[in-house]
Order: sequence, then C-alpha cells, then structure tokens
Amino acid sequence: MDDPRHGPLPLFLVLLTVVTGLVDAVSYLALGHVFVANMTGNVVFLGFAVVDAEDFSVSASLTAIAAFLFGALAGGWLAGWQGAHRGRLIVTTLLLEALLVALALAASLLVSAQGGQYLIIVALSVAMGLQNATARRLAVPDLTTTVLTLTLTGFAADSALAGGTNPRPGRRTIATASMFLGAAIGALILLRVGASAVLALALAVLLIVLTVAAPHWRTTAAWTAP
Repeated sequence: MDDPRHGPLPLFLVLLTVVTGLVDAVSYLALGHVFVANMTGNVVFLGFAVVDAEDFSVSASLTAIAAFLFGALAGGWLAGWQGAHRGRLIVTTLLLEALLVALALAASLLVSAQGGQYLIIVALSVAMGLQNATARRLAVPDLTTTVLTLTLTGFAADSALAGGTNPRPGRRTIATASMFLGAAIGALILLRVGASAVLALALAVLLIVLTVAAPHWRTTAAWTAP
C-alpha cells in the first residue's frame, strides 16, 4: 500500500471497496436479487429474469444497469472537469457518493416499500457508477473498487507458477479481502438489524474517508498528477 506514485489513493480505494461490499449486500439481500455495483451479475440476472426465473426482476435489473450507466457518465464528466488533479477528483467523488448513499438511507427509513426499493436501487447504482468511473480514471493498479475478476485472474496468471513476477500480491489480497469483509459485515448487520443500519455504516465509512481526503484538495504532491 506504500506507493509514492499514488499517495493515499490506494487506502481510499480499499475503503471504497469495503463500501461496495456493504451496498451490494443490501441490494442483493434486501432489494430483490439485484446488484448495484456488479453489473456483470446484473446482466446475468436480467437473462434469468426474462425467462421468468423465480426471484429475479427485469425492472430491477434494468433500473440498476441504467442508473449505473448514468453514474458512470457523470463520473466521466467529473473526470473531465477535475481529472487534472487526482486529489480534487477523489474528494469530489466522495462528496457526491456520500450524498447519494445518504439519499438511499433516507429512502430506506422514510419511503414506502415498493417506492423505496427502486429509489434505493437508483441512488446506490448511480453512486457505484460514479465510483467506478473515478477509480478507472485514477488508474491505481488492482484497485477498481467494484470488480475482482481481473484481480483474481492476476493472482493466477501473474504467479510464479505461470512464469510471472507476481506483482503487488499484498494489494491484490487486500482488495479481495476488503470486498469480502464489506459483504460479510453487510450481510450480518442486515440479517441482525436491517438494511438501514448497513447503509448508515456505508455512509459513515464514506464520511470518514472524505474527512481524511479533504485536505488533499489543494495539495501539489506529485501523486495528484494524472
């Protein structure tokens, strides 16, 4: 995690990976078998739903995919605006993502079941699309925050057994463990307390990271360069 080229970004992205596990635990377990971060899963679920597989919803999957794409589009606009300074890009992303998770939390507490379900899906999917686009622009190796397929592939394909040099094994392990930890904690809290408690925890993590990241808005450190 000590990476002069990327400064504190690896730590921030690891914590965002934990947030991904938390919100996907809510979306899958409480919102009708849909993901808000893992769009590969949603495309598969959409395939299940169109042939009337039980417990899968065409409307929920399409809503999540469309909202994620909007979030990624917004992330692209944001990267074009703040991408020349990676400190400002991550701070702005964290602020917007915290607002969206706060909206999802409010919906879980105040809105009726059906309307609240889709509002939560939209808010969280937009947040994850924004996060994914920002992580892509920050380009910290092995820390995409929402997808582990390439990370796990790297474990095997780049290993000594395959003739590789096994770069960044620690970071890859931490990224995988972070997603696992977020999902496990999210599922445990959801089953014992409720979805709102998980969203409150995700919001707390985001606010902590935002507080730590905020001073980097004006930094001129080398890692802030694209």
